[in-house]
Amino acid sequence: MLVGALIAFLNQTLINVALPQMMIRLSISATTADWLTTIFMLVNGIVIPITAFLMNRFTTRQLYLSAIGFFTIGTLICAIAPSFSIILIGRVIQAAGAGILFPLITNVIFTIFPPNRRGFAMGIFGVAMNFAPAVGPTLSGWVVEHHSWRVLFFIILPFAIIDFIVALFLVKNVTETKRPKLDVLGVILSTIGFGGVLYGFSEAGSRGWDDRYVIASLIIGAVSLLLFVWWQFIVSEPILEFRIFRYKMFSLTTIINVVVTMAMFSGMILMPIYMQNVRGFTPLYSGLMLLPGGIVMGIMSPITGRLFDKFGAKWLAVIGLAITAVTTYGLTLLELNTSFTYVITLYTIRMFGMSIVMMPIFTAGLNELALSLNKFGTAMVNTLRNVGGAVGMAFFVSIMTNKGNQHAKDLMIQHHVTPADKVQAALLGRQGMVVGIDDAFLVATGLTVIAFLLAFFIKRTEPKEDTISNRVRTPKKKVALQPRAVEK
Repeated sequence: MLVGALIAFLNQTLINVALPQMMIRLSISATTADWLTTIFMLVNGIVIPITAFLMNRFTTRQLYLSAIGFFTIGTLICAIAPSFSIILIGRVIQAAGAGILFPLITNVIFTIFPPNRRGFAMGIFGVAMNFAPAVGPTLSGWVVEHHSWRVLFFIILPFAIIDFIVALFLVKNVTETKRPKLDVLGVILSTIGFGGVLYGFSEAGSRGWDDRYVIASLIIGAVSLLLFVWWQFIVSEPILEFRIFRYKMFSLTTIINVVVTMAMFSGMILMPIYMQNVRGFTPLYSGLMLLPGGIVMGIMSPITGRLFDKFGAKWLAVIGLAITAVTTYGLTLLELNTSFTYVITLYTIRMFGMSIVMMPIFTAGLNELALSLNKFGTAMVNTLRNVGGAVGMAFFVSIMTNKGNQHAKDLMIQHHVTPADKVQAALLGRQGMVVGIDDAFLVATGLTVIAFLLAFFIKRTEPKEDTISNRVRTPKKKVALQPRAVEK
């Protein structure tokens, strides 16, 4: 199951670097090409909220084989697709499978490992979760410089097929199943709500916040989400259980998780822009800059897991967020001539700090929930992380764009440069973009400081009793009959 997760996470970051080549080969615009990443995120955002229902309804084996099977079929379609529309269909099928994997594997870990071993198990899972996305851009950069973009999918395909075949023999059923009734209205509201919000934020970075499609998407998504939350409180069998926020540590760690995810996405989206658009590095060198941080996260995940089992999440989170805050502030000092050594060192230390934070707070929050509620907690955290990532990307890109454009205009006025002087205008435009990136990292620093302060309130928890009324019914007490009643 971990191998399947490794393949799926690697797939998520492979295609980003290949988009320019795909635009040329398929004769499509940048806006059209972006749909290959946007649609993947949208389908993930739609599938993840209903994973709790799927884990209730289907066995571990059925669900995992279906997920990796969908992912494999989608990968094959993408590899041999003759046109953009077919590739888009393949990405939808890929995302449908990949969206199930993270919540499913997390639920399996919490089912088969006792609380005092979950940190280490989640740390091993963190190797797949953190290392694969970091390797993706580097591998993709090398492939697209020497081969066709189709090779990316052909690299993943055999591993996915082998994993599916091995899973047929090795994956066992470890979770209990029921026959829950599907909340159809909840699925519809969830799809429109999360889909609308995710699409709106993903497009806001490129279209702008005043674009009518962005505004309409955000309004429709927000209204649908409000109706969805209301409906989940009154329906007998909700697909996403919001009452788990009664558990204080779960709520606290979820907030920290979302904030840290937003801050993490600031680096993932802004650093490649700085390296390629400002400094002029190739996609391969840009990917190499991200690689050491991914390796550090991969190495640290199991170590952090063991530390969590021994000491709990509080001080790991405090130390990790302190490192993350300091290094994120260091990225606010980027300039046109900042050395490659400074950038790669600071970014790697930043990822080291995040590696100490991510899995411990995720595990600490879920540890407070009873095992029967874990599937709902996993679905909830992953849904909110997905939304947080989309919001973070749009938020930081918009800050970079707006501040960068404003600063570039001020510089042109200050130096009396007109748009006709293309060389000087381009140079000042790059300077403006650097200032915009610095401002975006300054906001990310503020978010990290907020998470740092919240981390002091984390406490070690043990699984508590399931107190959600429509999930656990207290058995009726047997009343002893009085002697006369027996005789009668």
